[in-house]
Amino acid sequence: MPYSLPIEAATVPNLRDLGGIPLAGGRTVRPGLVLRSGQLDRLASGADPLFDALGVRTVVDLRTDRERDARPDLLPPGGRLVVADVLADLVSSGAASKLGTVTSDPIAANRLLGEGRAARALISDYRSFVAGASGRAAYRTLLTELATPANAPVLFHCTAGKDRTGWGATLLLLLLGAAPATVEAEYLAVNPAVRAAFAPVIEAFTAAGGDPQVTEELLTVRPEYLAAALETLTDGWGDAETYARTALDLKDETLDALRDNLTH
Repeated sequence: MPYSLPIEAATVPNLRDLGGIPLAGGRTVRPGLVLRSGQLDRLASGADPLFDALGVRTVVDLRTDRERDARPDLLPPGGRLVVADVLADLVSSGAASKLGTVTSDPIAANRLLGEGRAARALISDYRSFVAGASGRAAYRTLLTELATPANAPVLFHCTAGKDRTGWGATLLLLLLGAAPATVEAEYLAVNPAVRAAFAPVIEAFTAAGGDPQVTEELLTVRPEYLAAALETLTDGWGDAETYARTALDLKDETLDALRDNLTH
């Protein structure tokens, strides 16, 4: 299978297990250790047996303060929360900060995000995931948490589980040795789940006069978004390994632990 396994949990949107993704040398990502999803504000422990069976120990929340305050995570029993705000540097200018406008004021959203502005805002966000100070700090935290066996299983997420989460999965897979085509397949695989989760928002937005292009650009993942992040990484650092060592200041033992603990 070229991308992660979706898990149809009742209260956790866009939940996927990266286990089984193929890597170089015939290795694969170990199942049950690295999970990705949308936000956990509806998690109902005891009422969601598929999620409960995963035994999540660590939740890494990549959202902004504003997003967390509006919809705080509900943790599984014994779960530990780690906050790693990717967009702290862009709290008022990133695309994530404009999501509320889509639901509250479609006409304003057309003005702010129409005519390709939503796509351009996301491309800018993706570049900041890689090069921005808060992005580097957040992904350093995520990778460090993933490298520690006692933390597993680790679930990391943002709001929809597509952009900040998608880049986190991309960076991890590159460091574990996944091929570029596999990385892109995993990145794009979430689109059906995201569209389903946001279908009521999209319908209401369009019915109120919102431009459907805005939601299409804002509420999906696209190859050009991933390409912007990869280009930023390549232009600045050459490859993921060099980026992890220099931009994220990850040590040999951390990178070795990622590969030793998360692959087989």
